[in-house]
Formats: sequence, structure tokens, C-alpha cells
Amino acid sequence: MFADPLLLARIQFAANISFHILFPAITIGLAWVLFYFRWRYSRSGEQQWEHAYTFWVKVFALSFAMGVVSGLTMSFQFGTNWPGFMERAGNIAGPLLGYEVLTAFFLEASFLGIMLFGKDRVSNRMHLTSTFLVAFGTTLSAFWILSLNSWMQTPAGHRIEDGIIMVESWWEVIFNPSFPYRFLHMLVASFLTSAFLIAGVSAWRARRGVDGPGTWRVMRTGVTMAAWLIPLQIFLGDLHGLNTLEHQPAKVAAMEALWETRRGAPFLVAGLPDEDSRSNRFALEVPKAASLILTHEPDGEVRGLNDFGADHPPVAMVFWSFRVMLGIGVLMLLVSWYAAWQLRGGRRCGPGVLRALAWMTFSGWVAVLAGWYVTEIGRQPWIVSGVLRVADVVADHSAGTVGSTLAGYLLLYVFLLASYIGALRQLALKPARSLENAPVLPFKEA
Repeated sequence: MFADPLLLARIQFAANISFHILFPAITIGLAWVLFYFRWRYSRSGEQQWEHAYTFWVKVFALSFAMGVVSGLTMSFQFGTNWPGFMERAGNIAGPLLGYEVLTAFFLEASFLGIMLFGKDRVSNRMHLTSTFLVAFGTTLSAFWILSLNSWMQTPAGHRIEDGIIMVESWWEVIFNPSFPYRFLHMLVASFLTSAFLIAGVSAWRARRGVDGPGTWRVMRTGVTMAAWLIPLQIFLGDLHGLNTLEHQPAKVAAMEALWETRRGAPFLVAGLPDEDSRSNRFALEVPKAASLILTHEPDGEVRGLNDFGADHPPVAMVFWSFRVMLGIGVLMLLVSWYAAWQLRGGRRCGPGVLRALAWMTFSGWVAVLAGWYVTEIGRQPWIVSGVLRVADVVADHSAGTVGSTLAGYLLLYVFLLASYIGALRQLALKPARSLENAPVLPFKEA
């Protein structure tokens, strides 16, 4: 199985995008959190907000750099492993990626230096504005990338001439049917990733005794964000699911491991999907729950995998990725609500909650990756749903060539990820009092 060059190329692309997405998932939300810290300091003059900004802007800089560098390999991947995709869909993918660079990346690059190094060199208003523009740039970047990825899920606004995809309407291409749901879902996921990161690191610092008053404010900010945003994410997820059922029913059938079309479809809590027998072993079901969730009617009809012949995604990977995402989401909801209740009115939470928050520092990463696998594996065997197959655009490389570069990528990513977490740990070990002794310069209003 692993000698198949197509499978190796898919695994290599999955490894690249899995590593890359970890860092935008942090920076998109963390940039807005930093803007909030600066805005609170500008309004109140309380140094604890300034200390919070000083600590977390270092984490942002590290994450931003990792995101930019790992993003470059994605472009190489298009050329080296998937040249057919750019040859046939380049009229859409090229401009959208170009818009991302010309608008979002240039905006971020123009003001990132002021945000990172200009706090004591420009006025407070200019620094606050720069922080806002960098945060806006990260969101704008997500806009273009999610637009392209959504178009690959639900293509619209195009025609095909001699096998080449041509644009008919940029409006329909950019605002394709799944884009609004996927864009908002990813934005909230990024905020939740950042919320648990700052709450988890703050809890870990409190447990290690290197915390300060600012640490607890940061923890409270993260917990409050999570407690409010998770219900919103559940609502957006429901809308996203309705959209997916309409435009990508095979993906939904794989998520539910539903083989036959039926009314009153059950929700499979756990089980072992078997593609050979096209059935589920050891199934634990909730009657009619899948129909109720997906159609909002207990006897609503949900199409099964057998309706799509061989043109459906690998079932087990999509099924379990979806359940990992759901499980982590429920855990995040329970922990954030309980922590918010303990932190109410300026109280401090107990050691149990601190331990739970610390353990869930990277829970956002797990949820984002699981959700991303549902999205990407659930699109198979298409690279552009219903238009272009993955097998038709892969490069003609040998299994040895793809396998050796895949091994190199995996080793590099393990090293970089360990280095990133190690650097974060060193930052978190630094006592908060070291920031309190640092001079805080007065505002330099323009």
C-alpha cells in the first residue's frame, strides 16, 4: 500500500498542510488578543495589560515566523507533486493565492516590524493601529486561503475549455456556496485555539509558581473567550453541516458511516466502519439522531454511501476524525464553563481546573487538525469536487522519490515542532516578576 506514489504524495501534502495549519490557527486569533491587550492598556494604563502584551507578542512572533516558513513549502508542493492541478485549475488558484500575498501578506509585513519592535519608538496610537492592521491582515489572509479551499470543495463560477478551468464570475468563485460557513468556522476555531493556548500556558505558569497578576488576567481572558465562543462554534458547525449535506452529501455519509439512504438515520456514537462488507461492526447508535442533527427533522432523509458507488471518501478516517473533533469540542466546552464559573468575580480557580487547563493548552490544535482531516479527506477522490480527480493531477514520480522526501519532511517537522514547544516552555518558565521590573514607557501620543 505504501509503495503507491499517489498515496505517498497525498500523505506528504497532508503532512505539510497539517504542520502549516498549526501556526495560522494560533496567529489569527492571537493577533486580535494582542490588540485587545494593547487596547486595554491604552484605555486604563494598567501595566498588567502591557506585561501580558510583552509576553504574548513573543509567542506571536515565533508562531508567525513558523507559519510563513512552513507556508512556503505548500507552494513547492503544488509544483513538485501536483503540477496537473496548477495546469488545469491555475486560472483560479493562482490569482487567489496572489491576492493573498498582495493584500494580506504585504499588509502584515508592512506593519509587523512596528508591532514587534516599535512599541517604544512610535506613538501609542501608531503602535495600536499597527497591531490592529497586523491582526486584520491575518484575517484577510484566511479569507483568501479559505476562499480557494472552499472553491475546491464547492466549485462555482467557472467553465471548462479543453480541460482547463476558466473563470466566468469571480464573485461566484470567491463567494462559492461553502465559503461563508467555512471561513467563519475556521476563524472561530482559531480564536478557540488561541484562547486555550493563553489559558493553558497561564495555568501552567500558575502551577509552577512563576505567575503574576497579569497571568491571571490572561487566563481569565482565554477562559472567557472560550466559554462564549464554543456555543457560537456549535451554531456555526450546524450551519456548516447543513451546507455540506446539500453540496457534499458523500462527505456527510462518510462522517456518519451511513451506508444506505434512509429516513430516521441513527447517529453512530462509535463503531468500526468496514468498507469491504459496507457495514459497521460493534455499532453504538442513537436512533434518529443523525437525521435530527443533519436535517432538523427526526425522520429526515440522509443519503448513504452506496448511492455514490466508488466515488466516496475513505470512511474510517473521516468517521473517526469527525468524532475526535466533536469529543475535543465537548471537552473544551465543559472545561471552559467550569473554569469560568470558578474564576467569576475575580476569584482564582483551584488546582484541578489549573491542571485541566494546562493539559488542554494545545487542544485547539487537535480539534483544528481533526476538522481539517474531515474536510480534506472527505473531499476524496476529488481535488476539485466533481470537476477534477486527485489521481489525474499527481506528478509522475516514483514511490522512492516521494517516500524519501516525505521522510525528510517528517523528520524536519518533528524537529521544528519540538523546538517550538521547547521555546514556548522556556518563555513560560520566566517568572512574571521579571516583566514587572521592566520599565514601561509612558504613551507617546502623536
